[in-house]
Amino acid sequence: MEHPSNPAERRIARAVEVIRLEGAAIARLESLLDERFSRAVQCILDCKGQLIVSGIGKAGLVGQKVSATFASTGTPSIFLHPVEALHGDLGRVRREDLVLALSNSGETAELNAVLPVMRKIGAGVIAVTGRSDSTLARHADLVLDIGEVEEACPLKLAPTASTSAMLALADALAMVVLAERGFD
Repeated sequence: MEHPSNPAERRIARAVEVIRLEGAAIARLESLLDERFSRAVQCILDCKGQLIVSGIGKAGLVGQKVSATFASTGTPSIFLHPVEALHGDLGRVRREDLVLALSNSGETAELNAVLPVMRKIGAGVIAVTGRSDSTLARHADLVLDIGEVEEACPLKLAPTASTSAMLALADALAMVVLAERGFD
């Protein structure tokens, strides 16, 4: 594609490309939905404690929004930052809780350091990741795979399309749980 010389056209063309890549990442999720999604919904519905959402960096920011969405739609939820968990906040985790862990790479050191302890406490773990063969996936009871995502960042580094896909998948979880609960 030839780049327009007009700055406004060039900016709009780049914005269209970003939106196209993020939209494609979200649209691709449809083909990745399977019985694991339904099982994740059931795990959340069956949870007797709270849904603990955790992630770090941009995935953590998505996690904060996801936790707030669950909490405001009838599922008790908190966000637990992995670093805070490593420094004493693991006391918030109970055996009857369920952890929703978010990491595109599945190799986030701080998150992977707390998950074995959460599991030892007895909490279940659902992973949302782009790598079903990752350390995070191995720590999880259930993996929701967002697939390999092409980031919209020209350097292919800054989380863009991957966080959009995580957010869309988690919103789908929250809305299906809301409907199953009959929340109104």
